[in-house]
Amino acid sequence: MQIRNATADDWPAIWPFFHDIVTARETYTYDPELTEEQARAMWMTPSSSPLARTTVAVDADGTVLGSANMYPNRPGPGAHVASASFMVDGKARGKGVGRLLCEDMIAWAGRSGFRSIQFNAVVETNEPAVHLWQSLGFRIAGTVPETFDHPTLGYVGLHVMYRPLP
Repeated sequence: MQIRNATADDWPAIWPFFHDIVTARETYTYDPELTEEQARAMWMTPSSSPLARTTVAVDADGTVLGSANMYPNRPGPGAHVASASFMVDGKARGKGVGRLLCEDMIAWAGRSGFRSIQFNAVVETNEPAVHLWQSLGFRIAGTVPETFDHPTLGYVGLHVMYRPLP
């Protein structure tokens, strides 16, 4: 498996799992009614910052297994904190794709001079993601209760997760 910068040619492989994840309404606060064009614009260009980056994880055959985007969490006085979003194709889950994407993101944030990383909205019931981020040095800074409307569990919290960088 390899991580590389995404190109426009990768979008047709990203869109199906992006769409499946968002319309499931279990792990992302994105609008499930996003059009493909809106989703592409948001995912492939996550910020106007020159530091913003979108990556893909590909297997030996070049099949896209997952994708991440990364960017300054906020502009101006908050630009020293990085953030990111990750999506893994359902067929590739449990195979280390998310871990590899996040390890690459952490290395990018360090190289880019960020002081820390903040994930703003990790659905508290998304236990695989919460455990993965914790295993990579993130901690739950706080949980905002009842801020995510899960399709089967009802209103659940969103964690803010934080990781300092050396």
